[in-house]
Amino acid sequence: MIERYTLPEMGKIWTDEHRLSLWLEIEIAACEGWAALGRIPAEAVEVIREKAAFNWERVQEIEQVTQHDVLAFLTNVAENVGDEAKYIHLGLTSSDILDTALSLQLVEAADILLNKMERLQEVLKRRAVEHRDTLMMGRTHGVHAEPITLGLKFALWYDEIRRQAARLTYAREEVRYGKVSGAVGTFAHVEPVVEERVCQKLNLKPAPVSTQILQRDRHAFYVTALAGIASSLDKMATEIRNLQRTDVHEVEEAFGKGQKGSSAMPHKKNPITAERISGLARVIRGNALTALENVALWHERDISHSSAERVILPDSTIALDYILHKTIQLLDGLQIFPKQMKENIDKVYGLIFSQRVMLALVDKGVSRETAYAWVQRNALQAWESKESFQVLVGRDVDIREYLSEPEIATLFDFSYHTKHVGDIFKRVGLE
Repeated sequence: MIERYTLPEMGKIWTDEHRLSLWLEIEIAACEGWAALGRIPAEAVEVIREKAAFNWERVQEIEQVTQHDVLAFLTNVAENVGDEAKYIHLGLTSSDILDTALSLQLVEAADILLNKMERLQEVLKRRAVEHRDTLMMGRTHGVHAEPITLGLKFALWYDEIRRQAARLTYAREEVRYGKVSGAVGTFAHVEPVVEERVCQKLNLKPAPVSTQILQRDRHAFYVTALAGIASSLDKMATEIRNLQRTDVHEVEEAFGKGQKGSSAMPHKKNPITAERISGLARVIRGNALTALENVALWHERDISHSSAERVILPDSTIALDYILHKTIQLLDGLQIFPKQMKENIDKVYGLIFSQRVMLALVDKGVSRETAYAWVQRNALQAWESKESFQVLVGRDVDIREYLSEPEIATLFDFSYHTKHVGDIFKRVGLE
């Protein structure tokens, strides 16, 4: 009995031995399909099942002469099978084997990635709940805006990874197709039922229509899904890098015992994991462009996509698997500094409550334009003089005509900004 060469690690999916084991599985399934139609003797299929095997070193040796990988493989298999080998690859073309095997590899890779993404969601969920009420500064344009909680940031990432997982699941289905339709996809030398039987055995779907190859819009969609996931990881890593800056220092990557940050500066603790994630995300995004370029091929097929895919598909899946692993580690061990978060909030003299003061004035009947002008002049003065914005508002004659001192005091309450955190968590499914 032929067993598929399968190992769980992402890199093993792309080994030559595993690829050829899939080729062998497809060839045997095609023989079984022909036997069901009476074209191949059932006894011959039994011999093929029993004897069909390959030796990677021997295949390489033959390929040095043939300069054709599939023919080298078939020659080596024939050496092991004997006379019954004449029934192997009957009516097929190389791409029937190559593309169907590639679909199996991409499905296997997607399953590993989806498993990692599920683990990442678990970490994000835990950290979101843990820091549901950890107050921190919300920033737009890199500038203090209004307060949020760290839990909301994690909840946002949790929801995004969930969306990305759904996209990858869809992309997995987009490539879960086989093709055994011959040289230009017309089934001239092989029956459609053979393709159907092969795909059924391999848990693939037969392509409704194909040329010599499966169409590369499927593969492009898959790689762009990988690039989308990588971009979300890059987004998280970039935020962590920013929050670890010395002048912010609200979070910090775990720093192991004996770890060194710099060969020159012993004090350094750098966000190296987050930077690695960002760097490799760029590689995966670049590969997505190549995948899109592979969609347009000459007529029923050329080979310009093949060489590129041998690089971008293993590299993209392996790189994404790696940075998913590193992101899980990064978030799981991330150091959080709530005290520093509060100190950073206080750096802007209470200016984060400017919108609430303005809206309170509007509620009292002041036009929005006038209220904006009154609040802004006090905000600008607070920036320049480094005085408390609340004190300045309390001294403003125009504002005091509409707002009493107790009313002003109630406007500078952090809980006002976080009162709907629970509602958001419920929407995301975290409560």
